Amino acid sequence: VQLQASGGGLVQTGGSLRLSCAASGRTLSNYNMGWFRQAPGKEREFVAAIRRAGTYKYYSHPVRGRFTISRDNVHNMVFLQMNNLEPQDTALYYCATYGGRDSDLPFGQDHDYDYWGQGTLVTVSS
Repeated sequence: VQLQASGGGLVQTGGSLRLSCAASGRTLSNYNMGWFRQAPGKEREFVAAIRRAGTYKYYSHPVRGRFTISRDNVHNMVFLQMNNLEPQDTALYYCATYGGRDSDLPFGQDHDYDYWGQGTLVTVSS
C-alpha cells in the first residue's frame, strides 16, 4: 500500500485543517487506519484510529473533542479534521495502515502499523 498524506499547512491558534490520506495499491477498506504525529524533538505519538467500516473511532486524550477521523472506502481515503488547533498540535502528521490485532484497542502502538505515508506538516502559530 502506498499512502500519500496531504492538507497540512500554517494556521493560527483556534483554526482548522483537514488532512487527507490517499491510498493506492490495495483496497483501504481492508485495513484499520491510524494517524500519528511527531513534533520536533519528540517521539511519534498516536492521534486517532478508525476501524475498517468506520464504525468505531479512537482518539488520544490531547485531541479528543477537537479532532475527528473519518474514511471514504469508496475513494480509498482517510481524513483527519482538526479543529480548535493549538500550538502544541504542531507536528508532522502521518497516516498508516494497522496490522495488529483487532482486540488491541485503541490501535495506539506505532509498531503495529505496517505502511506509512510520508507525512504532512502542520504548524500552528500562537
